Amino acid sequence: MKSLDTIIRLHKWQLDERRKALGELQALSEQLGAEIVRLDGDLAREKAIAAETPASSIDLAGYLKAMLTRRAHLQVSQKHVDKQIAAAQDEIANAFAELKRFELAKADRDRRALLKQRKIEMARFDEIALEGFRRRKSADPA
Repeated sequence: MKSLDTIIRLHKWQLDERRKALGELQALSEQLGAEIVRLDGDLAREKAIAAETPASSIDLAGYLKAMLTRRAHLQVSQKHVDKQIAAAQDEIANAFAELKRFELAKADRDRRALLKQRKIEMARFDEIALEGFRRRKSADPA
């Protein structure tokens, strides 16, 4: 029984570690998304400033090219992280299913041990009752 308890404890720990890793990946994905949104806001502000001052529109082309390249890199990174998130979720689902298999096996083993113990106790009670019946029968002068 202790071996199953140890295996269950190990699988729970592994599942927790995978969940932590998933949380970190999700946080990274959110950070990348927030960076993309911030970058879009910066681009909109720079375009508005360039529209107001024609002299700054000369520098805008280089800035736009650099920011659009940066945005594209962020989007690629976010897609890569999203694929890692999907893979981590699959790993978590498999780890959870494996943990449940061991927990069900332990529950079944515990149930069988309890039934065996009850059967032994009933046999003892039956023996005690039978012995009491024999004593009363032998003590009864009828």
